[in-house]
Amino acid sequence: MSNQMQLIDTHVHINFDVFEKDLDSLQTRWQEAEVVHLIHSCVEPKEFKGIQALADRFQEQLSFAVGLHPLDAHKWTQTTAEEILKAAQSDSRVVAIGEMGLDFYKADNQDWQKQILKSQLAIAHELGKPIIIHCREAAAELKEILQSFWSNEGPVKGVMHCWSGTPEETQWFLDLGLYISFSGIVTFKKATQLRESALVVPSDRLLIETDCPFLAPVPKRGKRNEPSYVRYVAEFLAQWRGVSLESLAKQTTENACQLFGLLIAN
Repeated sequence: MSNQMQLIDTHVHINFDVFEKDLDSLQTRWQEAEVVHLIHSCVEPKEFKGIQALADRFQEQLSFAVGLHPLDAHKWTQTTAEEILKAAQSDSRVVAIGEMGLDFYKADNQDWQKQILKSQLAIAHELGKPIIIHCREAAAELKEILQSFWSNEGPVKGVMHCWSGTPEETQWFLDLGLYISFSGIVTFKKATQLRESALVVPSDRLLIETDCPFLAPVPKRGKRNEPSYVRYVAEFLAQWRGVSLESLAKQTTENACQLFGLLIAN
């Protein structure tokens, strides 16, 4: 067992309806692809019970987060912060707060998104848990909020998930101490800028993910994405960065364990 390669998919949404009918075969395929652990993200707190049930089903193979996605900002109420805080404290398998962040693509609620992000940063800081950050067309604004929070409250650990930014933006978030996670997007033919970003990230800050069911990597592009496909992301990044698949797998797995406080048996 100790010689087996180990991969961790650091961002999944297998609670979505598209997976309902074949969760067992999904698990078989991720195990065959040597994926040993999944981090399940959370779009809104009401998903929490369903994600908990998945963690019960896939014991020791699934940890999870709780938070509110910026595209669901309209669902934030006076009680949401308390719901997130209590949920995170209620289950030791909660390893992060999120996904949170800013999504300014077609958004007319930018100020509200910023407020909600700050509220969730405060929860993560209070609990000492890392954050999972979604950022779309909002890198400069996000950097400003994080820098301000780091200065006033102190730094928070976390990951820029499904990253698609420029090398310059990548460096901003590395400078803030964050990890950078690449999804299937990095395998897309036109993702030249993102591939440059993938060379900027030091090996001890690199993570891999699927963000399934979205963004299936080449050669599965256009299909439903699933955890086993994180191997294609790993294979591409290893080749692109000029390292062996085994060393990239080992490093990204160690990084995920470090960030999320995971103990993975060898």
